[in-house]
Amino acid sequence: MAEPKRASSAAAPCKRRTRLNADLARSEDKLNRHWRTAFLAVLAETSNVSAAALAAGVHLSRPYKLRRNDPDFARDWRGALLEGYENLELELLHRLRFGETKDGEMKFDNANALRLLGLHRETVARERAMREDEDIGAVRASLRAKIAQLREQVIARRAAEEGPQDG
Repeated sequence: MAEPKRASSAAAPCKRRTRLNADLARSEDKLNRHWRTAFLAVLAETSNVSAAALAAGVHLSRPYKLRRNDPDFARDWRGALLEGYENLELELLHRLRFGETKDGEMKFDNANALRLLGLHRETVARERAMREDEDIGAVRASLRAKIAQLREQVIARRAAEEGPQDG
């Protein structure tokens, strides 16, 4: 009976995964940057990273590596996703308001669209706040002012309900 073969000590070592460091990300020449535009355009259109990578002709890991190491690309990525989710919201709103025709058109999954929007609500809100350049102090001050206004309304309503007090 033959014994199973064992790997020899001279066998080639496993190939290590390469990291795209920040210097490489910054120095990536124009020949290697062509995929970014296509990737971001499809990401904005579909909100799907896999589809965007496929359309750009790059391996799925490449955009993720670049996003980790290149703040400008990460910002553009978030912007593309924000645009995609805004488009999805508008499509969903249109279908909910006006209904959807099913003859000859692609079926739209409203339940999954709502689920997807819910999952990414916080991310989209954070990105919108960053784009609108809202300062956290200004947001807190606005909330405090609104709470004070509501408090005054409650006090005024209670006073009106109790009527004049005779002492």
